[in-house]
Amino acid sequence: MARDAWISIRGSLSARKAAILTLASFLLPLVLWSAISYVPFIWHPFISVTEPGGVDYFQPGMLIERPAFDEEAATAVANGLAKPQGIRANPIYFPAPHEVAGALYKAFKTPPRLPSEPWLHESLWHSIKIIFWGFVLSSLVGIPTGILCGTVPFFARLTEPFVEFFRYLPAPAFGALCVAVLGIYDAPKIAIIFIGTFFQQVLVVSNTTSKVEMALLEAAQTLGASKKKLMTRVVIPGIIVDLYADSRILLGWAWTYLIVAELVGTTSGITYFINQQARYRNYPNVYAAIMIIGFIGLGSDMILAWLGRRMFPWQPRAGASAFQRLTRALFGDRRRSKGAQPAPASAAAPASSEAAS
Repeated sequence: MARDAWISIRGSLSARKAAILTLASFLLPLVLWSAISYVPFIWHPFISVTEPGGVDYFQPGMLIERPAFDEEAATAVANGLAKPQGIRANPIYFPAPHEVAGALYKAFKTPPRLPSEPWLHESLWHSIKIIFWGFVLSSLVGIPTGILCGTVPFFARLTEPFVEFFRYLPAPAFGALCVAVLGIYDAPKIAIIFIGTFFQQVLVVSNTTSKVEMALLEAAQTLGASKKKLMTRVVIPGIIVDLYADSRILLGWAWTYLIVAELVGTTSGITYFINQQARYRNYPNVYAAIMIIGFIGLGSDMILAWLGRRMFPWQPRAGASAFQRLTRALFGDRRRSKGAQPAPASAAAPASSEAAS
């Protein structure tokens, strides 16, 4: 298969092409967002009033839908009044990229409107703690249960049918019940994240565990391994790498339940901040908070991937990550510059003469 082909079936790309595609995956949505925000004829369904003219209720900066603005302008001209002026604009709920970029900084520096409201960094830290405890509790129960289900048919038949049924039940449906049982503070939020991840976790871990080769188990039994040693010396070491990768994926699943969990009787957390900013019609801060969630999730996954390469160095690497390829393409590979220098010509000469002979 051609390595340099842009599109190939199960082929590979050069480091530079992979870096270009990684950069493009972020640039293309940004270009589309910029085009919709800055190019008037693409969308811009509103008119931002600059001169009210003869329309008494128009105010500078007011957003009016274009058909309504044109109708009012025609009416004013027909009545001999000054024609209102304006420029095409997008709705207030669709801020431009530069407004969101500014909000990413200002949101951390701007104090809350009310003393009882939390700062953005306080809201983020509170949400991170909710995610941490919800996922840790789910893993403490779900991972051992999944390993047992994937190894022992008794536990699989006893557990998986109910888990298969329960995983289709939406976690938000238990919000009112969680509040009634656990109160209105953090416990129901943690419970919703637990419900949203635990049942999926059991099935994912069970599927991973069932992939351990039967030949390994039979060989260990032939050598006299007990059931306990089969679990601790064969099954768990055999799935530990895949189990770590599954946990990274499931952690992202837990983040998707955060917003739903924090809608349950909450006055803290990033969801509360987003709702408050939307209530104040400060939509750049809303977009900034949503993007911060993505940055935190992506950053934590990259850290976990780095830790995985350190904890399991014996595993063959599929290659550098997308962000590593991007960094090397943009700034160069330091390891390459520090590596072995080309062999001198005098050292290479004998080898070439031997090959010729």
